[in-house]
Amino acid sequence: MPIYLYKAMDEIGHIKRDYMEADNVNELERRLKVMKYDLVQCKERVPKIKVFLNKRPSRHEIINFTFQIQQLINSGVPILDSLYDLKDGLNQGTMKEAISSIIVAIENGKTLSQALSQHSEIFDTVYVALVRVGEESGNLSEVLKDITKILQWHDELIEHTKKIMLYPVIVSSVVILVVSFLMIFLVPQLLPFIESLGNEIPMHTRVLLTISSLMASYWYAVFGLSILFVIGIKKLSNKNASIRLMIDKFKLNMYFIGPLILKTSLARFSYFFAMMYRSGLNVLDALKLSEKLLNNLALEKSIMEARLKIADGEIISESFKSVGLFPQLVIRMLKLGEHTGSLDDALMNVSYFYNRELKETIEKLEEVITPILTIVMGGIMLWIMSAVLGPIYNSLSNIRL
Repeated sequence: MPIYLYKAMDEIGHIKRDYMEADNVNELERRLKVMKYDLVQCKERVPKIKVFLNKRPSRHEIINFTFQIQQLINSGVPILDSLYDLKDGLNQGTMKEAISSIIVAIENGKTLSQALSQHSEIFDTVYVALVRVGEESGNLSEVLKDITKILQWHDELIEHTKKIMLYPVIVSSVVILVVSFLMIFLVPQLLPFIESLGNEIPMHTRVLLTISSLMASYWYAVFGLSILFVIGIKKLSNKNASIRLMIDKFKLNMYFIGPLILKTSLARFSYFFAMMYRSGLNVLDALKLSEKLLNNLALEKSIMEARLKIADGEIISESFKSVGLFPQLVIRMLKLGEHTGSLDDALMNVSYFYNRELKETIEKLEEVITPILTIVMGGIMLWIMSAVLGPIYNSLSNIRL
């Protein structure tokens, strides 16, 4: 559907410049009439601008959109009026373009969830499903409030992790750059001098010189192959489910990193599952939607297996227990939720526990990783200095005054 840049005028002569999605100029003029504007001039937006603006909105933009429309609907403002208010308050960009498209879809008879589903790059399957449940149950405002909480929780978790990991990433990058500079530029210049000393070169010095020679001669291959290896593994995992499953299982079994991934995934799964169940989705539908939230095929398959067992009549806690991947805490809380009839509260407790434990682990990691990186860099520098200065010291010690 084309997007038109237009200039319109209201009843008292105020000029409005904006853009709108419409099938043709007549449709654009009709929509402006509904808004009590007269079309003055318009032109179809060129594709280059559309491509430039075709960037996914940030998490903050999506959170603000959800929060504001929830507040407007909760205050009794109709959905279309709410969307118009939100659109008018935004600067030109992808979010404003999406809201314009949603307005057009609703005016053409679609529900809000159907209109949102046309923008899957912005509103994922869970978002759309929860909105649909809110529409069907008549509790759209409450569901949007829950969605806002979900998005805020997820955003806080991501930002907290980024903040904690920023320093280790910077230090690791500096270590790699310094070592690469020494091996590629400095050590090769010392090679002729070391050979000219005439003494036997120690083993650790020969190793250093060999590595340095290879990096100096084939630095493009060393760095290029590393990048190509990572890209190749990623592409293979995207195309081949068995390779992706093997990689995801390996991630879960990695020392220290595996438990972090598992805790993050379980915290997210529990929170989203609890919110979906609380919003009115049945257990099977909530589990099916939750499968795609984990970004780990091993966990996805485990949830799918548990869902199929539940569909066959097995109770929830026993289904998850039989899969063999979920910790005892999850099993116990599921069993408690079944007995008390408060499955959502039990899952929220699981999410709270893992979220708190995850933050504590990451904060401890920041305290531990700094001395570890310092020791690693010091060890590398010590090896390089001893390998270079060792032969020189031996030669000088043989000189008799």
